[in-house]
Amino acid sequence: MSTATASRRSAIVERLTKSWLYIGLIGIGVVSFVRIITDTNDLTGAGTIRAAIIATCPILAAALGGLWAERAGVVNIGLEGQMILGTWGAAFFTYHYGPWVGILGAALLGLIGGLLHAIATVTFGVDHIVSGVAINLIGAGAATYLAEAIFPEYEGGGPRQLNGLEAPAQVTIPGVSDLANTIADTHWFFVSDVASVVQALTTNISTLSLLIFALVIVSALVLWRTSFGLRLRSCGENPQAAETLGINVYLYKYVAVLISGALAGIGGGFLALVASSGFSNGQTGGRGYIGLAAMIFGNWRPGGLLAGALTFGYTDSLRLRDTQSVHSLLLLVAIGLLAFAAWRAYRRQVKGALVVAAAGAVVLAWFLLTDSVPREFTVMTPYVTTMFVLALGSQRLRMPAADGKPYRRGSAG
Repeated sequence: MSTATASRRSAIVERLTKSWLYIGLIGIGVVSFVRIITDTNDLTGAGTIRAAIIATCPILAAALGGLWAERAGVVNIGLEGQMILGTWGAAFFTYHYGPWVGILGAALLGLIGGLLHAIATVTFGVDHIVSGVAINLIGAGAATYLAEAIFPEYEGGGPRQLNGLEAPAQVTIPGVSDLANTIADTHWFFVSDVASVVQALTTNISTLSLLIFALVIVSALVLWRTSFGLRLRSCGENPQAAETLGINVYLYKYVAVLISGALAGIGGGFLALVASSGFSNGQTGGRGYIGLAAMIFGNWRPGGLLAGALTFGYTDSLRLRDTQSVHSLLLLVAIGLLAFAAWRAYRRQVKGALVVAAAGAVVLAWFLLTDSVPREFTVMTPYVTTMFVLALGSQRLRMPAADGKPYRRGSAG
């Protein structure tokens, strides 16, 4: 690699890092403004941020899994089933060997689900959606069968659950945690909100959470900064051209889908060991699908899917608080919509700007004319958010060119 190319890539990485930092700070500032206007300190409380991190991690792991598969040209709708297999694998192996072997077991079970999907789609050319739905059904059925066949013998377990599992260690940074807590309790504008984030990240945070966030960086470096990643992504853009260059397209697709399944399995393991203290049927709650939505929202990029997962995780955590927090979220959504409408108007997308502005006005009126939201709506919050952000971002998305398309060896000739 030439010095000029290396310098150009470093400049791009530095610019993207600064962009995401600015976006994050602006986001915290807007949320802080809404917190003060609505007098809802729970919006950015350390407890809310901590719950948001816990809600984000399984979605983020699934989104990363989707990223790896789709960058190689394989649509992995089976993320949900692979997560379900991961929950059972984490519970079983943790009970016998401890939490970190449990995480490896979760990754192994998810990888098996990925292998089944790869065999169906890559080797036999089965439609990716059909195969993914089948994997979801197989994952749910296998977890139910294994739970009923094995878990009843364990003390404290039942036919569909295993409780009291050991969780991965937690990390607290003394001094930083205490100082952040003190500043957060002052409820100052912006400063206290940043302190709440720092407190959540430095107080009793699971090492598995840190690992999943680190996997975002690792995935970005491998996929965009290595020759292996370039070859893998070429399989998702133009596999016929990749084949003419001597790349074993089947091999790269298999590797990508296996990694995808393992990451989804780790997300399931997080649900079993960190988000809760045991296995139970149905505990994924559609997070595999939300992870796929976060990946699409992030435009098939690591930084974007991280933002999407954080958005979904944050709204998911709010529904566990009081309804006043969700009501305050309406103002936040209205501000976001109106800002997005202004951006579209600036880009001279007048028709789109008018539609988004009208939606923003409706949400703002909902906030101003009501004092609370129905409890039923708070349960729907993360799913409504999923549909909402996908609808807004649909016009800027670009999936890999050969994503989901059939490929047969020798078709390049």
